[in-house]
Amino acid sequence: MEALSYFFWFLAIVAFVFEVVALVDILQVPEGAFPATDKQTKKLWLILLVVANVVGLGGAVGFLPLLSFLPIAAFIVAAIYLADVKPAVKPYKKKGGKGGNAGSGPYGGW
Repeated sequence: MEALSYFFWFLAIVAFVFEVVALVDILQVPEGAFPATDKQTKKLWLILLVVANVVGLGGAVGFLPLLSFLPIAAFIVAAIYLADVKPAVKPYKKKGGKGGNAGSGPYGGW
């Protein structure tokens, strides 16, 4: 491989990590946050991000050509989610590992 091929392969790995971060983030947001912020539904974003992760993985492992349209589109979907949707739904994001009353008291909820 030449140096340029390694560079594009590195970019594909970075893009895939970016897509995984977006997918992990959306799993922590309640479904009601999306209509409350005038964004598309969680189900639609979840489908888009799962497809983006599959395509991104294909680009990262070399199954898809690195400069093809699909890995670039997958990265754009994740970028739109992280730049536009994530900041809007952030106030509604689940906090803590338990629900509801997890933070009250020195040892958690009842």
